[in-house]
Amino acid sequence: MLTIALAKGRTADASIALWRDAGIPAPADLDEGRALMFELKSTAWGDLRYLLVKPVDVPTYVQFGVADVGVVGKDVLMEQEREVYELLDLGTAQCKLCVAGHPSEQDSPARKVATKYPRLTDAYFRSQGRAVEIVPLSGSIELAPVIGLTDRIFDLVQTGTTLKAHGLVVFDEVAEVSARLIANKSSYRTKRALVDRLTKVLGERLARSEGELV
Repeated sequence: MLTIALAKGRTADASIALWRDAGIPAPADLDEGRALMFELKSTAWGDLRYLLVKPVDVPTYVQFGVADVGVVGKDVLMEQEREVYELLDLGTAQCKLCVAGHPSEQDSPARKVATKYPRLTDAYFRSQGRAVEIVPLSGSIELAPVIGLTDRIFDLVQTGTTLKAHGLVVFDEVAEVSARLIANKSSYRTKRALVDRLTKVLGERLARSEGELV
C-alpha cells in the first residue's frame, strides 16, 4: 500500500484534481462527512491510502513514515527543514511569502513582526541586518498591524485581496511558494518503483499542461 498525506484545504483539492488529470486513482469526494482517511483497494496502482492532515503536519507524517509521500507547500518545508526528499514542484497552490504592513510604516524600520513562520522571519530580517521581535500567530495574521500588535507581518499572499481589505500593502516579496511532492526516505528505497512512477506520471502531466499554455 502507498500512503499519501495531503494538506487539507486548497492544496488537497488542487492535488486531487491533478491526480485525476494524470490518471491516478483518487478519492471521489474529500468533503464526504468528516473523513480524514480514504482507502482505495486493488487499483491499477495497488492499494492507495489518502490522509487529510493540517499543512504543518504533512512533513511530520512523511518524515516518520506514517505516509510514504505527501503534498505540502514549499513554505512549510522551508520553515521546518524536515528530513524528507522533495521530488517535484507540482505548481499548484501558488502564492508568495511576503512582508507587509500599513503604508505609513513602509519607510520605518521593522520592530515587531507577526507570523506563522518564526524561523524564516528571523532569517529574513537578519539578512537585512535587523533583529526584530517576532510575534507568533497561527491565524488572522493581517489583524496584527491593524490593531497595533505589530508593525509588520510575514505571511503568504495569494491575490492580495485580504491585505487590501485591511489597508495593508506588500513591502517585499521574499519567496515564490507552490505545492511540492515529498517522500519518506525509507519509503523511497523500499517502494522506489511506485514512488518513481507517481513522480514520472505527475511530471509528464505538468509538462503537458505547460505545453498546452504555449
